[in-house]
Amino acid sequence: MSPYPEIEPYDHGMLDVGDGNHVYWEVCGNPRGKPAVVLHGGPGSGCGPYFRRYFDPAAYRIVLLDQRGCGRSTPHASAYETDMSVNTTARLIGDLELLRRELGIGRWLVWGVSWGSVLGLRYAQTHPEAVSELVLTGVATASTAEVDLLTRGLGQIFPEAFERFLAELPKDERDGNLAAAYNRLIESPDPEVRARAARAWTDWETAIVPAPPRSVERYEDPVFRLAFARTVTHYFGNDHFLADGDGQGKGEGGAQAVVLRDAPLLRGIPGTLVQGSLDFGNLLGTVWRLHHAWPGSELIVVDDVGHNAGAAGVVDALVAATDRYAAR
Repeated sequence: MSPYPEIEPYDHGMLDVGDGNHVYWEVCGNPRGKPAVVLHGGPGSGCGPYFRRYFDPAAYRIVLLDQRGCGRSTPHASAYETDMSVNTTARLIGDLELLRRELGIGRWLVWGVSWGSVLGLRYAQTHPEAVSELVLTGVATASTAEVDLLTRGLGQIFPEAFERFLAELPKDERDGNLAAAYNRLIESPDPEVRARAARAWTDWETAIVPAPPRSVERYEDPVFRLAFARTVTHYFGNDHFLADGDGQGKGEGGAQAVVLRDAPLLRGIPGTLVQGSLDFGNLLGTVWRLHHAWPGSELIVVDDVGHNAGAAGVVDALVAATDRYAAR
């Protein structure tokens, strides 16, 4: 099953979400269609036009947005003076609710990839009345174990890349929270330190993804690279602001599997999880445990695919899911 043809938005705007932030949004497809919202990954990747193609434009009213600090939203995380303290999971969830009301939508299908799956799951757990279905891929839950795997555990599989990754950090920072250590470098007032740390972080992210998707080409843009690395390390280094269970606190003791713990709250919301068999998150069994803790979910595993929403088999499964839910 192929993705749908390219389409352009029929409406777009900048939503004032408070804290000095304005979030870019756009709508395409059928103005009278079933509402769906797309949550991009990262955190900090931004939405691209390809995401529009996972939905039948005749059946869906497709809403895309750039989360705080990235894409076309302002202020941009690449700017040193941008206040990252107001970029948290709870605030992103609040932004979704503001946008939903702004567009006059009662309930919408939530589509999320990677970090977007975390945000979508937590949004559905805290606002179940607003979510009709979930379609998620590259599934994650933002637990401490997942961050540890991505920042340190995979060093055993990619030792040469990991050695380069560690080399950018001061020696006394190499045994602790690596994401937090990188975030401290990226928050340095020295632009050269920030740029070098952002490059080292994205080099590591590229190294650990088998057959990297074309989206990693964006890492060659120094503005995107800095904003992305700053946002990811901000979230990774602070337990994704999920440690206390409500999306508000930093949680010095480390996040527990809050999203997994609250999976039963998703009861009554149909969901489709599409996961590549070579996605390294599978090493922890995260998506399998989520599926079994979430009544009404289905899990589709695509062989020989990594963390890549654009892979052929993944696209097929995602389009089939949105086609099926269009009739609900």
